Amino acid sequence: MSTAKLNVDGQEYELPVVVGSEGEVGVDISRFRAASKAVTLDPGFGNTGSGQSAITFIDGEKGILRYRGYPIEQLAQNARFVDVCYLLIYGELPNKDELDKFRQELTYHTLIHEDMKKFFEGYPPTAHPMAILSSMVASLATYYPELSEDENDLNIVRLLAKAKTIAAYAYKKSIGQPFMYPSNDLSYCSNFLHMMFAVPTEEYVVSDVMEDALNTLLILHADHEQNCSTLTVRTVGSSQANLFASLAAGICALWGPLHGGANQKVLEMLEMIRQDGGDYKKYVDMAKDKNSDFRLMGFGHRVYKNFDPRATILRNTVDKVLAQMGTNDPLLDIAKHLEQVALSDEYFVERKLYPNVDFYSGILYRAMGIPTNMFTVMFALGRLPGWIAHWKEQRDNPAGRINRPRQIYTGPTERNFVPLEQR
Repeated sequence: MSTAKLNVDGQEYELPVVVGSEGEVGVDISRFRAASKAVTLDPGFGNTGSGQSAITFIDGEKGILRYRGYPIEQLAQNARFVDVCYLLIYGELPNKDELDKFRQELTYHTLIHEDMKKFFEGYPPTAHPMAILSSMVASLATYYPELSEDENDLNIVRLLAKAKTIAAYAYKKSIGQPFMYPSNDLSYCSNFLHMMFAVPTEEYVVSDVMEDALNTLLILHADHEQNCSTLTVRTVGSSQANLFASLAAGICALWGPLHGGANQKVLEMLEMIRQDGGDYKKYVDMAKDKNSDFRLMGFGHRVYKNFDPRATILRNTVDKVLAQMGTNDPLLDIAKHLEQVALSDEYFVERKLYPNVDFYSGILYRAMGIPTNMFTVMFALGRLPGWIAHWKEQRDNPAGRINRPRQIYTGPTERNFVPLEQR
């Protein structure tokens, strides 16, 4: 076994080196503090591996994303979201019998308990759908308590099935329309779109292009290694918290504008440009100006230093949806102009500031008629199987332990309490 050496105050410590299946190298410091009384400091954990995982592999330098070894390009082109859910959670693609059973379970567990509909009555019409989604997912634990490992598998199905119903009901609540019950005759993606856009007085048929677009979006968002919300799910789950509580915490983490809210920020930026006369070139120049605080949202990525493979896939999907919808939307026109600049302007090309998945997903959701305040909810629906897979992986690990990071204290040193009359 190879090792690394770390010298602290003249004392040398030998640390094991761990190598992953794709050649990733890590230095195991799990016993370093016990030996040295020192801790490593890594704000934001950008250089720290929180554990070992067999779920997702990312190579940001080469633009690679794989779920359980399968390239994202192959899954987006050939798989359905339900296939990917099974793959992420259980480790392998399902055979026909396994897939038929899984699909049937997801179909027949889509209804939420009728009493839960009363919860929606208590939310104001202005309630953000993410607030509703997180609280309703946590509430599922009151209806479906964790009893055994078999119950865990059933709760996984319940969560995947019911989350899209809760999300669609949150949207219907916000626009004052009656809830649409799920249909057992529709696929996972079609069922969600039906609950979102159908009304009792009109017939609504989900187009193949819309269903395929949603299927692609959900697959591309299904997992992304140890990001903020996934780490949150694993941290909460490390306390042996139940599935619903752990994923409700992940939803709250995803809500932040620096994480799941990024595609919403893209649309808000496009709206700002439209209100300013649509002069996108002005904002491109501002983005280049080092003295300007303005930055183009949806360009570049913290992980992908070359290109975001998910964005490449979505770019083709956007073109298909826009062609079918025949959409005449000034925001989408501005977005296409910005895309052309990012792909051809030397400033952006040199810095590898290509449009990322948030840029294209925001455009796509808008073209599909999904309102901006639902964008993060859509992200959460796609990310559910990844969160579940990480929660399950950690739960099934016999060597798992509760997450408890250390810190470097920078506050006052010891001092004596001063009574009020002496202050």
